[in-house]
Amino acid sequence: MRIIRGNLKGKRISVPSNFPSRPTTDYAKEGLFNVLENFIDLDDKHVLDLCTGTGNIAFEFTSRGAPYVMAVDSHPISYNFIRKAIVQLNLSDRMAAYKADCVIFCRNSNKKFDLVFADPPFHLKIHASLVREIFDGQVLNENGKVIVEHGPQTDLSSLKEFSFSRKFGNVNFSFFNFE
Repeated sequence: MRIIRGNLKGKRISVPSNFPSRPTTDYAKEGLFNVLENFIDLDDKHVLDLCTGTGNIAFEFTSRGAPYVMAVDSHPISYNFIRKAIVQLNLSDRMAAYKADCVIFCRNSNKKFDLVFADPPFHLKIHASLVREIFDGQVLNENGKVIVEHGPQTDLSSLKEFSFSRKFGNVNFSFFNFE
């Protein structure tokens, strides 16, 4: 896994072969951040990365200037991997790892974020309910944005906060805003 751009550009993070999740492909990640650059300035955005897995997206947000990123995952291997990578990359002042189920985190968090990125496993059918929890759980600041990564079999366009989606290979990103 490598960081594509920003102050950590070119850094590689070695993911063990038996890791329990798949990182977002470089192609999809680059497409996502190209879209984001057109409407979000990350320099003042606090970011929540739910179902972070390898932390691939969280590290990219940090590298590109987000002052604070919280990476949340319920799997102990993912959580421990992220914690160690944060220390190795000397990001402890700008990034944190939290071990929790993404839905429970949204229900119980007392922190608010400007941008929430979520990448639940594609085979789980929780994408729409997770979007609902993010908005209902009040983890978003006013005018906050939500991005959900999902496979082609998932359609989130009927959700009221849906704005648009983009496809990069077999990866889709759906974008949501407060109405």
